[in-house]
Amino acid sequence: MIKALVLLALVALVARWLTGRWPWAYLSSLSARDRKTTGAMNGARRLLEVTRNATPAEIREAHRRKAAIAHPDRGGSTAALQELNAARDLLLAHLPPHDPETDQ
Repeated sequence: MIKALVLLALVALVARWLTGRWPWAYLSSLSARDRKTTGAMNGARRLLEVTRNATPAEIREAHRRKAAIAHPDRGGSTAALQELNAARDLLLAHLPPHDPETDQ
């Protein structure tokens, strides 16, 4: 039994060395890049306080509301405003195609 476990560990190490990924990483349905993007999207939604199915108008309005508070001219910081801008840009870039007539 111990020989089998040692052999399995060696196979896992060799697979990691050859491919750069652990063998069990292939079992995940999302790639590392997709997981990273999903995490960033969730963080951006939390920062702007919008829902998963927010429209572009809702995202822009939430950004305006938060940016008015975080703006350096109003006592906020440049870093906070940059983070809000990045969150808005990320969410708008990953929206599914929509009808421009409904986004007024």
